[in-house]
Amino acid sequence: MFDRRLLTHFDWVLLLSICLVAGIGILNLYSATSSWPPAHTPIYMKQIYWLGMGLVIAAVVCSFDYRHLEYLGFIFYWINVALLVGVLLFGKTSMGATRWINLGLFNLQPSEVMKIVIIITLARYFGERGNLRGYTLKNLGGPFLLLGLPAILIMKQPDLGTAMMVLFIGATVSLFAGIRRSTLAVLTALSVAAAGGGWFLLKGYQKQRIMTFLNPESDPLGSGYHIIQSKIAVGSGGFWGSGFMQGTQSQLSFLPERHTDFAFSVFAEEWGFSGSLVLLGLYLFIVIWGIYIARRASDQFGMFLALGVVAMLFWHIVVNLGMVIGLLPVVGVPLPLFSYGGTSMITTMIGTGLLLNISMRRFMF
Repeated sequence: MFDRRLLTHFDWVLLLSICLVAGIGILNLYSATSSWPPAHTPIYMKQIYWLGMGLVIAAVVCSFDYRHLEYLGFIFYWINVALLVGVLLFGKTSMGATRWINLGLFNLQPSEVMKIVIIITLARYFGERGNLRGYTLKNLGGPFLLLGLPAILIMKQPDLGTAMMVLFIGATVSLFAGIRRSTLAVLTALSVAAAGGGWFLLKGYQKQRIMTFLNPESDPLGSGYHIIQSKIAVGSGGFWGSGFMQGTQSQLSFLPERHTDFAFSVFAEEWGFSGSLVLLGLYLFIVIWGIYIARRASDQFGMFLALGVVAMLFWHIVVNLGMVIGLLPVVGVPLPLFSYGGTSMITTMIGTGLLLNISMRRFMF
């Protein structure tokens, strides 16, 4: 029997905020691709289709009690790990990376699915093992193994950006679960050492991205071109911007990848600092509202699940924005609801569905 209280407690604030940002993103894609030659299906129309599909998926995610996921977390985890192994063995290669499995009707990217799966898995792990005194290094052995295995498999594809997101999500959830200060100090030292040693494990193009980040002007027409043009676009917007579809860097095609990784650069050029501040305010509101949902969750599993989704959104926003303004290396992380991409949109909407689910059932124990 359907509980009518679910509709009464439906979180319209979150849904409308998500749709508002997605709508702005679609308008931005329309502007970014307006100078492209006519195609069968314009980019912005494809994004509308993906948004519609994402809303349907979010509705499906809302339709069942999220607590059922607690018992499926580890099953999903090992299935996804098997898919990541399958990608390395017989995956589809495109632009030098092997990240997809061809399923006929569509290409599946297991690394993107792992972002949601690792959230569910860690939510169950920490939900079952509450530790009021804080976790020690020994206690965190399980989460480290759960994070390390998929991260290594994703880096082998290679996909440094997604591997970083999986690790960032796991680290954030672990931090909220509670880590002793002494353990945190040791982990910080180990992370610094690992970052230094990890340099020798990076691919040549990944090392080049870091060197370009440190000095983009060393190769302005090669590896540094993307970030230089992005910073010019953001800076040329000034306070009020150049106007909708009036940005020179995007409309004259100086800015590469302006519909994916550098979609925010187009927006900043056209709407300036004032428009960017509004967009960042909307993102900040969604993150804070997600934390609010986590605080009101009726159980530990729901709290950690909501925190994981918020961490996924937060780190995507921070890394992408830092990337396009030159504060972080270019690692190919999309801006949620803004950058073009079906996989990114679906992953974000699954996360949205989980937040809505937790919020709707906060009164159920």
